[in-house]
Amino acid sequence: MLSVDIQKKLGAFQLDVAFNAGDRVTGILGASGSGKSMTLRCIAGIDRPDRGRIVLDGETLFDSEKGISLPPQRRRVGYLFQNYALFPNMTVEKNILCGLYHEKDRTKRQHALDDVIRLLKLEALKKHRPAQLSGGEQQRTALARILVNRPRLLMLDEPFSALDSHLRDHLRIQMKKLLRQYSGSTLMVTHNRDEAYDLCGHIALMDAGTVLSVKPAKELFADPGSVAGAVITGCKNITAAHKTGEYEVEAPAWGIRLATALPVRDSLCAVGIRSHYFDPQTGHNRFPVRFTDETEEPFGFVLQFRYDNQANDAPDIWWQIPREMKSGVLPAGLGIDPVHVLPLYER
Repeated sequence: MLSVDIQKKLGAFQLDVAFNAGDRVTGILGASGSGKSMTLRCIAGIDRPDRGRIVLDGETLFDSEKGISLPPQRRRVGYLFQNYALFPNMTVEKNILCGLYHEKDRTKRQHALDDVIRLLKLEALKKHRPAQLSGGEQQRTALARILVNRPRLLMLDEPFSALDSHLRDHLRIQMKKLLRQYSGSTLMVTHNRDEAYDLCGHIALMDAGTVLSVKPAKELFADPGSVAGAVITGCKNITAAHKTGEYEVEAPAWGIRLATALPVRDSLCAVGIRSHYFDPQTGHNRFPVRFTDETEEPFGFVLQFRYDNQANDAPDIWWQIPREMKSGVLPAGLGIDPVHVLPLYER
């Protein structure tokens, strides 16, 4: 179990995060500059928080009040950097052995090395240097160097950002299998919502140096809760709104009222609808629409439309559909199931 409650000021930026992570994969999802990587660096002991406490499996790694700040090598935290940080003049085998600097028994070192090389399928690459490896092979080598030390916490900082796009999906599958075999806690920093949704059981949503919420991944995407959360999780249609009933909101800029499945709090400030949830067949929240533009994508279309009473200065609304749904005649109206109407708040 990892418990983090820290503050750190860096220039005009203020990091103030508090969350817990158990024996599962917890994603830290947020835009660039939100403080995700700084949080990992503080946990690893690379950066020191100004105040707060970090506890891992009952051991205090940092406590500003008690004057505790364990050095990185004593924290048993594995940190996969974005650029993998392999030593260019060393072979794969020697890079991995760097993770066993504390183990003096040569037989144990060799057994641990052989085990992790088999786990990450690096047998044929043991004598290669980093320059001879693909991006995916470099990633596996860096992971092997971390895992050979059997860390209590594995931290992955944008693990796919250095890879070509065509490799990411394949390596994401490999990473998912690997993480299932890892028994400790894992933190994965990403700004990619697909990676977070696929790999992480829970997601800590981060914005402007603060963790807004920690929820199971599916719950977060079904109900992001805040405007920032809706934006970060990819909601394309967000507009100001106010409460008009326990299960009803009004969106003045769209000129409509929407029924919701979630109860609406008095502090409502906006409403969101994901672009793929509009339905030409449903009668729920159905209003006449006028289509204004379309964009063809590799596997579908984005159709832009406006409601009849929509304000002139309000942006077009997006409806995303698969290619097979596109027909010659566009519907005169679109509906939205109340379960897909997202009430949004400031926090």
